[in-house]
Parts: sequence; C-alpha cells; structure tokens
Amino acid sequence: MQACTRARYPVAYPGSGSPMQTDQILILAILAATVAMFLWGRWRHDLVAGAALMACVGVGVVAPDQAFAGFGHPAVITVACVLVLSRGLQTSGAVDALARVALPDKAGPMLSIAALTLLAAVLSGFMNNVGALALLMPVALQIARKRKLAPGQVLMPLAFGSILGGMTTLIGTPPNLIVSGFRASNGQAPFSMFDFSPVGVAVAAAGVLLIAIGGWKLVPVRREAAAAGFDPGAYLTEVRVPEGSRAVGKTLAEIEQSLDKHEAQVLGMVQSEFRVHAPHPSRVVRAGDVLVIEADADTLSDLLSGLGLKLEEDVRPSDDAARQSETDERDEAAAVATLAEVLHGRASTDRNDASDTNDGDDRADSGEKRKDDDRRTPHADIILQEIAVLPGSGLAGRSATELDLRTRYSINVLAISRAGRRSLARLRSQPFQEGDLLLVQGTQDAISGFSAQFGGVPLAERALRIPDRRKAITATLVLALAIAATAFGVLPAAVAFALGVVASMALRTVPPREVYEAVDWPVIVLLAALIPVAGAMESTGTADLLARGLFDSVAQGQPVLGLVLVMVVTMTLSDLMNNAATAAVMCPIAVGAANTLGVNADPYLMAVAVGASCAFLTPIGHQNNTLILGPGGFRFGDYWRLGLPVQLLVLAVSIPLLLRFWPL
Repeated sequence: MQACTRARYPVAYPGSGSPMQTDQILILAILAATVAMFLWGRWRHDLVAGAALMACVGVGVVAPDQAFAGFGHPAVITVACVLVLSRGLQTSGAVDALARVALPDKAGPMLSIAALTLLAAVLSGFMNNVGALALLMPVALQIARKRKLAPGQVLMPLAFGSILGGMTTLIGTPPNLIVSGFRASNGQAPFSMFDFSPVGVAVAAAGVLLIAIGGWKLVPVRREAAAAGFDPGAYLTEVRVPEGSRAVGKTLAEIEQSLDKHEAQVLGMVQSEFRVHAPHPSRVVRAGDVLVIEADADTLSDLLSGLGLKLEEDVRPSDDAARQSETDERDEAAAVATLAEVLHGRASTDRNDASDTNDGDDRADSGEKRKDDDRRTPHADIILQEIAVLPGSGLAGRSATELDLRTRYSINVLAISRAGRRSLARLRSQPFQEGDLLLVQGTQDAISGFSAQFGGVPLAERALRIPDRRKAITATLVLALAIAATAFGVLPAAVAFALGVVASMALRTVPPREVYEAVDWPVIVLLAALIPVAGAMESTGTADLLARGLFDSVAQGQPVLGLVLVMVVTMTLSDLMNNAATAAVMCPIAVGAANTLGVNADPYLMAVAVGASCAFLTPIGHQNNTLILGPGGFRFGDYWRLGLPVQLLVLAVSIPLLLRFWPL
C-alpha cells in the first residue's frame, strides 16, 4: 500500500481574502444546475453530464481541445473493460456454478440470507455489481419462496451486499476508479488493486454481518411484490443424459432429490427408444436416456448445470435415428443449430425458397452437405420467447414435426406448458392444444412471423443461460490474470483489462458481437463527461474555495472532523444522485479540504470512495436499489429502515480504519 506517502496535491486558488473570480462563479453555477438536474431525475444522468461539459466549454472553463479527454481516461477504459469481462462470467455459467457451491441447500432464513449476501459482496469485488445482482436475483427469489419470506426481505440484503462488496477493490465500483484516476492526475501514483481492501473488506464484512444477524428483519414486508415477468407455471421439457453426466448411474429417486431444490420433477423417460410412463423410482438412469421433466423456465439453467444434462434439442440425432421415417431424417439433417450452438454464436438456418428445395433434396440424397444453403444467424439475434396458442389457432392439433418448424421457420420448440394436463409424447410429435404456452427459440422476426401466421401470441422473452464448463473456466482465468497483472504492477489497470477483453473475444467467452452490448454506455458517457468538469473545479480554484468555506466554518481546523464531514457529505450526495457523479464532484473538494487543513489527502480521497459506495437510503442512489424496487414491491421510503443502520455502521467502522491505514 501507499499509505506512507504524505500527499498534498497542488491546487491553484486565490487568496482567502480575494473576491470570487468570474470563472469560479460560472463553474459553481454549472455545478449547482448539474446537481439539481441529477436530483430532479427528469433526464438521464449521461445527458445531464454531457450538457454540463458543453456548458463548461461554452463559458471557457474547459478548453475545447480537452473537452473529450475523459473518454480516453484510464478509469473510463477500465470500467468499460470490466463490464465486458463480467459478461463473460455471466453467460458462461461461471457465477451459476459458484452459487451452487456457495449457497446452502437446506438452511434457515438467516443462514440463507447471510450466504447470499456474502456471495454478492465477494462477486462485486471483482465484477460489475449490477451484473452480480442480476445473476443472483433469481436465486434470491427462490430462497424467498422456499423460506416463506417476502421477496424484498431477500432482495434488499442482496442489493446492499453487492454495493458493499464494490468498495473492496479498485475495479469493484466506478467511484474507486475515479478516485484512483484523480490521484494519478495530480502527480501521485494511482491507487493499486487492493489499496481499498483493508478498509473496504472490514466495512463490507461488518455490513454483511449486520444484515445477516437481523438487519433483514427491518425490511418492510411487501407481499404484493410485482412479478418480474409473466409466470406461465411449469413447463414440460425433455433433457438428455450425456456421457459424463452426474445423473448417470443414479436412480430416479436420487435424481428427484436433486430436482427438489429446483421445484422440478421427472414425469417420464425414454430409455433405449422405449417410452416409460411413470417410471419406478428405483430405475437406474443410463447415458443416452431422455427424461421428461416438469420445471419452471427460470430454473432450467440451474437444473441443467447441476446434473450435467442437456436439452433434447441440444443433442444431435444418433445413428439410431435411421429407424425414423425418411421425412424425419431430412428434417433433422436440415435443422437449425442446437440451443447450445445458438447460445455460443454458431446457429445456422436452413429456410430455403421453394425454387431450391428439390436441389437441396438431391444433395441430401447423395450424402453431400448443404453448406451453400446454410445461413448463419448472429448470436445476438437469437431469443427465447413464450407463445400462447389462441383458440382457433392454426397450431391447435398439429405438432412441431408436422409443421416442419425447424426447417421452414427456423424455430425450435424447447418446452410446453399445459395447465392441468400432461402428455408424455415426445415434444417434436406432441400436438399443440389451445391454451398451451410454448417456449420457443429463434430470431425475433422468425417468431413474430410464425405467430402471426398461425394465430399465436408472443408473450414474455426469456433469458436462459446454458452453462459451458470450458468457457466458464476460461472466463474466470482471463479475469484472474488481468487482476493479477494489475495487482502486481505488471501493467496499468486499463491496459491489463483491455488485454483481457481481447483475450475474451479471441477465446469466444464473450463473442465480438456482444462486446459493445456488454458496456453500459450511459455510465461511460457520464464518467467521461464529468472528468473534465472535475478538472475545471480544481484548475479554477473553485474546489479549494468551497473546501475553505466549508471546513473553516464547520471543521474549524480539526482534520478528523473534516474527514467525517467529507464522508457524510459524500454519503448524502450518493443517496440522491449517481455514485460516479458524486465521486467526480467530491474528489477535488476533498483534496482542497486536505490542503486547507494541511494534512495528507489520501484518507480524504478514500473517504470519498467509501462514501460514494454508501447509497442505502433511497431507490435512486444506486442502480441496484432501483433494480429491486419492482420485484420487491418497495416504496420510496422503505430503504432507510435497513439502509440507515448500515450507513451509520459504515461511518463508525471506516473512520478509525482510515486513520489507521491512511494516517493524516
């Protein structure tokens, strides 16, 4: 750590007796208007930040040739790269695997919430905390349902845990990167990867402990929580047991025990091409068997990865398929890529014009591959969606094989939800019925066109992550190597994580098409726009002027009191506006305060980093608080009941630790 360095950054400012200069008045007016717009919330934060930057250029406090320097700032580059690497952890199933290991299957509410909150904090230290929350939200809702808790009693601890975990490392949250970048821009070495850890880990641990031992009971019980999406009930789907699956050699009774935590059950099976209705629990499962499972679409990913199963549509036909009809053989040969291939960006479609159908059949008969007719479907265009079969629909009474869905429409039927009625017929040959809900996979245009033609209604779009063990390991290693390169000073953070993004694209843990989708561009624009504004506050002496006025009158020359004041002001602003914006505004003020009091500026910058990560009182201070607002059924005033004790605890724990590790 660099705690031994006594850093005082040079700040140009007029003498204390000098009147306020014109450029200081202008930058203060722009800053006040910017904060007011942030609090009003009428326009997005990035638009407000961009307008503030243009206003600074217009009045001359930011040079035109420096207006967009923030887009090349290392902090901005690092944030963007961390978002991309986080996407690789999400889509590969790495976090899902960690959740299965870390979260207890059978535990009381306190232990379950403690484990979930701790896992969120650990993940948030090394990946985007919004992504960590999004990944763990379905797990939280399952825990709430099983433990008979209100959804909000689990969701709020999860959100707060992910926020607390962000303050533990350099890449955990944008405010830490901004603080580090501000230190570097003032002639000092930037903070390293784990400089934030001595204070951040202790604060996060204290916060998680408070939440776990009883803080979650302070969350208001809102049973009328809004559903995160349309809930169709359970689906019937088919899964195949591949070689190496953890289900091989187990009895159906043992598999049922594993499925209980996913609220799923086995209704039938296909073994050696024979259908077994109501199979006996003692029947042993072998490789190649197909299980007919009833499960909710949201639990399919965990179910598949937990036992190493594959959706039946994910398995190419074997040589035994020769016993099928000649029509079925041609359908299988011309089928679109399986679901796993689609999710890995290798999907192809074979929707052919009538003019080339005969030619294609001739090539199929001669054993040649129809490569010329294959058209690749970009991975980003493939979705999972539910379709309702309306009364009088052309789908009623017809099966997927009869409709030739895969070849003619480039659509896969993955599962069927049929309220109150079950059928053990194979999915591909099972006739659809009025009122069925179909979980289908394909492009948006293909699904919409198919629905319009046959009288189906597209409903909710589903997000299903099919785990890939190889890519999960690769994505984790790429992130670990980037962190190690940064921590040991081999490469600057921006370069290390940029190399990680390049490696992720080359190794396909993040397909190149998804790289730009993974970046939260409003956050990037916000950071890049506010960095020059913060620089203008410093260069005009405005930050030091504010610090002198505030700390001479309130802190009255007491450095410790000044440190507390910096953190309290930062916490207050963070509860009301974006945490990255709060850090950008407060960094120059904190440095000015340290210079005014004649002390080391590092603890003041660290106080800004901690305070900017403490948005616990409102749903608007942090994206994670906003994300749980609907699913938790919360009201605006619900957050402070748990948030205030957490915020006071952070203040009480962090101040002594800051003085210990970053002495004045």
